[in-house]
Amino acid sequence: MAFTAQDVMTLRDRTGVGVMDCKKALIEADGNMDKAIEILREKGKATAAKKEGRIASQGIVDSYIHMGGKIGVLLEVNCETDFVAKSPQFKEFVHNVAMHIAAANPQYITDAEVPADVVEKEKEITRAQIANDEKMANKPAQIIEKMVEGKIAKFFKDVCLMDQMYVRDPSKSIRDLLTESIATIGEKISIRRFVRYEMGEGLAKREDNFADEVMAQVNKLQK
Repeated sequence: MAFTAQDVMTLRDRTGVGVMDCKKALIEADGNMDKAIEILREKGKATAAKKEGRIASQGIVDSYIHMGGKIGVLLEVNCETDFVAKSPQFKEFVHNVAMHIAAANPQYITDAEVPADVVEKEKEITRAQIANDEKMANKPAQIIEKMVEGKIAKFFKDVCLMDQMYVRDPSKSIRDLLTESIATIGEKISIRRFVRYEMGEGLAKREDNFADEVMAQVNKLQK
């Protein structure tokens, strides 16, 4: 399948990878855009794995405040050098992640951070739901446990930043976005910590869905 220079630029825009690497991926994929994206992602994962043991002690703390001051996020992301910390590519990545946090409201960075009692509570809820479902209650124990594990995997995707689908491009997760950024920037990058504030959180008030408002703002930026 042939491809054009515009295809190369489209792939570059979608992945952030250099032009030559995009061209090589399209050649390897015989012009298939989706396959080329997958090739670049796999190469990015290999690059990220090689850099995993490096020390990332530089970086920045960035903030994202939703219009009107209804939601605020502080986010620390680390890299290896001060040079990269000051680069536009790194700053853009960090700010995009901060915006995602405002919209998607993750509770943890990875599933390893989720307390064991929280995971067990989710399992208990799922088992109780299955037990109360006449169609599911009599299924073998091993099938029920597989269903429970599947529900927990979905729970992690809902509450863990790295497993969430990126709000500006739902075809990739935040982990994919991080991997691509490592491949593009050339240094180890790690999302260390964040805090998200929502105006009036915990106070009795009328029901406002500020996360939906942030998502609407993100959608406007994409147009």
